[in-house]
Amino acid sequence: MTTLSIPRLSPEELPPELAAMLRPRMERLGYLGEFFKCAAHQPAALMSFMAFSEDLKHALPDRLTETVAVTVSTELENAYERHQHERLCLRLGFGDAWVRAIEERDPSRAKFLSAAERAVQTLTLAVLRRHGKGTASELDGLVGVVGHAQAIAVLMLVGRYVTHALMVNALDLKPPVPSPL
Repeated sequence: MTTLSIPRLSPEELPPELAAMLRPRMERLGYLGEFFKCAAHQPAALMSFMAFSEDLKHALPDRLTETVAVTVSTELENAYERHQHERLCLRLGFGDAWVRAIEERDPSRAKFLSAAERAVQTLTLAVLRRHGKGTASELDGLVGVVGHAQAIAVLMLVGRYVTHALMVNALDLKPPVPSPL
């Protein structure tokens, strides 16, 4: 049986509106990632996905966003995303001990995490491991720490990173950068 792969679009093959949206990312990183080269076959959906991601970045503090990103990418074995977020966490000054604590995925033992970070990781892991079911106590715990608006942002962000992980894993994409840890 022949396996068909998804062709990677080059920056020159991108629709103009998508190319303009991706240009700052390409300039910052120095490359266009494999995820974007594949997902660009659905430019409108990819642009919506990027806008969704940006909106959620503004809805949460960096530490809570990165708690979700690193937790989901570690739990779902998405090294493509995990390596990039490890690097981002270090650039943001969170330190390798903080990143390692998140990657251990045991918030009850993570002494480097704040109460909000522990509550975010607790809910994130419950949602992933129980497919979103039976997570009312973890959600209530998070709402008690960060409020309802940020709790909803966390749930939406979990969905965003799950979508990315499933696509990357299905496409068998390799990390564009090595882990800094």
